[in-house]
Amino acid sequence: MTSETPVAVTEVRVLEGPNLYFAKPAIKVSLELPGYLAADEGVLKDIARAVGLRSPRPGSPGTEQRQRFVMRLVERATRRLAAASGTTRLGVRTRPGSRPDQVVVAFVWRRRGRARALGEGVAPVLQAWLEGRDDIAELGAQVAAAPEGDRPSVLVPTIPVASVTGTNGKTTTTRLLGHIGMTAGLRTAWSSTDGVVVQGEVVEPGDYSGPAGARGVLSAPGVQLGILETARGGMLLKGMGVAHNDVSVVTNVSADHLGMQGIDTVDQLAEVKAIVTKATRVGGWTVLNGEDPRVWAMRTGSRGRPWVFALRADAPAVREALDAGGRAITVLDGDIAVLENGRDPDRLVSILDVPATMSGLSVHNIANALAGAAAALGLGLPRAAVIEGLRTFVPDDRLNPGRMNTYTLRRDDGSAITVIVDLAHNEAGLEALMDVAHGLKVPGGQVHLGLGLAGDRTDDLLESIGEMAGLRADRVVAAHKAHYLRGRTMAELESHLRVGLARAGVSDIDSYDTELGGLQALVPGAADGDVVALMCHAERAQVAAWLAAQGATADGPEDIRRKVVSARGEHELESQIAAMWDLSDDASRVECAQSLQASRPGDARLVHELASALDAAGREEDAIDLYRKALAGGLREPHRHRARIQLASSLRVTGQAELAHSLLTELSHERPGSVAVESFRALAAVDTGRAREAVADLIDMLLHHAGDEDALSYQRALHAYATQLRDA
Repeated sequence: MTSETPVAVTEVRVLEGPNLYFAKPAIKVSLELPGYLAADEGVLKDIARAVGLRSPRPGSPGTEQRQRFVMRLVERATRRLAAASGTTRLGVRTRPGSRPDQVVVAFVWRRRGRARALGEGVAPVLQAWLEGRDDIAELGAQVAAAPEGDRPSVLVPTIPVASVTGTNGKTTTTRLLGHIGMTAGLRTAWSSTDGVVVQGEVVEPGDYSGPAGARGVLSAPGVQLGILETARGGMLLKGMGVAHNDVSVVTNVSADHLGMQGIDTVDQLAEVKAIVTKATRVGGWTVLNGEDPRVWAMRTGSRGRPWVFALRADAPAVREALDAGGRAITVLDGDIAVLENGRDPDRLVSILDVPATMSGLSVHNIANALAGAAAALGLGLPRAAVIEGLRTFVPDDRLNPGRMNTYTLRRDDGSAITVIVDLAHNEAGLEALMDVAHGLKVPGGQVHLGLGLAGDRTDDLLESIGEMAGLRADRVVAAHKAHYLRGRTMAELESHLRVGLARAGVSDIDSYDTELGGLQALVPGAADGDVVALMCHAERAQVAAWLAAQGATADGPEDIRRKVVSARGEHELESQIAAMWDLSDDASRVECAQSLQASRPGDARLVHELASALDAAGREEDAIDLYRKALAGGLREPHRHRARIQLASSLRVTGQAELAHSLLTELSHERPGSVAVESFRALAAVDTGRAREAVADLIDMLLHHAGDEDALSYQRALHAYATQLRDA
């Protein structure tokens, strides 16, 4: 369209199912109307009076007031054209476009051909009015003469169906819900961005998060339960793929894919996500995130009963749902629990026993588990099947590929790193990935990040992601997605990531053209106990294959739990270790330590505890080799530092004071000011004939920690006397 074209249709789109405008098939007409935006106010008042608009106030040219007035004219033109073609009753809605000269009009349709003709006829009507003509009768006759065309082909489900949408978590929730359905013994099919899946087998690979996915699921032979991941794009371009659902789920709404298809704000995006809730049947359930205000507000437009999920049981939305006769699912004392007015809480399962939550570490997957469990119960699946499904849904590359898949990669020297592969396609996704990465690294370990995003993100979002990466990862490389640049170049995309990284103080990063290349660069630089996190989508299969070739193994629930405990500086047998040290008898304590160590011979922490028990029992000679074995076996902090102190002390007691002093001197340089290290070092110094040096060191150490007035008054003199002792 040129600047001289006063009225033009830029798109006539057929929406087959529930959509942004109606809960039934509709035609969406996108118009550009610069002629109306620039027209003289008097001309528009004349048009308004001629077509029966009351109290016309066109406003000044180019203003939002003018746009709103033009929307009224567009609606009137659509209704008059429909009436002239023989349609007396028609649902019509208008919306402002992204610019003041853009207007969208939508109306319900029953016959495709005639409906398209009506949509295409709106612009000629408006053009004629602007030129002082009224061609309604002639244009109406053209619409009436158009071929009727097909009726809407939207599917009407004959089996229970759940629709799942949201910015983050919809794929995981869809897969979890499908897994629970199969656990319940139902032949279950689901659609997602990975394809159409029947009984866990992909039958149609590709992005099927739109109407085609719904058709693939509902046409699968013998299917008894359908789960439909429903993305924004499909709803905007074609409408929902089904006429209604029994349960709708909205996980959250945050900034993502803005600036596309007329959706420029998060509030507008929430309108799109709410489509699935408006398609929920009377008596069905609308499962909503009660801690996302935009999502919780969707309950008012749904015919389904509200079922809120919230991490906090005291969230206001929980009370509101229960007061409205709905239900809630939340976390009570570490358990997933269902709440209903007039009943005691129904505790389903401990969060620690739900593998998807990464032993409670993955907060966003706790929310996904809550949503999935509520949806499953809302569909009428047995409670026992829901519990079993939650217990057995493991976040690996088989049940939930590409979503927080964790691996252990062991090296020839005995060290091991954790690798996490996750989509992490926006701010919330990256934040969740970093939370898990930090929760799995050992104390003092580092997080290495392969940073990469698709090109259809705003500049601001790319820069924000870069800043988050710089603040939360210790090392960052760019790992690009060549197949998802979507109109950008790698250099352009990376330049915005670098702007954000610079805000976090990261001046430069290495860059790789592929996700796999980024991972291959990060792994060699990771130390024992570190975590390598990769934002991965395009090359998930190649990444999994490369990790397998390196000997990496997928983490199971017990592996994850062990890592979480270790990251806290604890041991999974921490309670047994504490009970051992509560024993008052030396012999009993040593026997208990020997039993623990024998149960896991290669566990460096348990070797260290046995050495300590022998040491405390006065068997320093026996303890020395065990301390060394624990250190050589990869004993981690804070126990590594303690083992070195205790080794030095045992060496001194057994007559190896020179070796003890050397080790303690090394520790003193590593951790200056440690009272324990300096005290043991002083004892070793005395045994090696360095008593004066020992006293001098103790004076300096005392002054370092003292803050009383005497110490401050005589600090210089005491330091001088300490120096004299060393020099004498």
